[in-house]
Amino acid sequence: MKIYYNPKLIPLARKLRNNSTLSEILLWEELKNSKMLGYRFLRQKPIGEYIVDFFSNKLRLVIEIDGDSHDEKIFENDMLRQDWLESIGLTVLRFDDLEVKKDMGNVLMAIEGWIRNLEESKGYYRDEL
Repeated sequence: MKIYYNPKLIPLARKLRNNSTLSEILLWEELKNSKMLGYRFLRQKPIGEYIVDFFSNKLRLVIEIDGDSHDEKIFENDMLRQDWLESIGLTVLRFDDLEVKKDMGNVLMAIEGWIRNLEESKGYYRDEL
């Protein structure tokens, strides 16, 4: 399934990539170059009218990092965005900014666990997804 996006978001996505938070930089170091079980991830990827932190098209997986400033209104907007992303068949994994900075091992285990569960539930592995 092709993922559509608003092309007007490309300059903003580029700006976000160039001004990443520390937690985004740290997680990107672990995801880039297909380091996560051989799956390719993109960062600051436009999807629909939104820009997600990390995205794997093959896995249909979005990874979001929630920053320190996630107040009630931002949380509500995040949930609306997540509902929309899930409505088009994507899965969203969310991690707290502090969790990424202080407990990267568990963050990576959670992502890897989700991928392995997907592979097992589908009865195939990376090269067949």
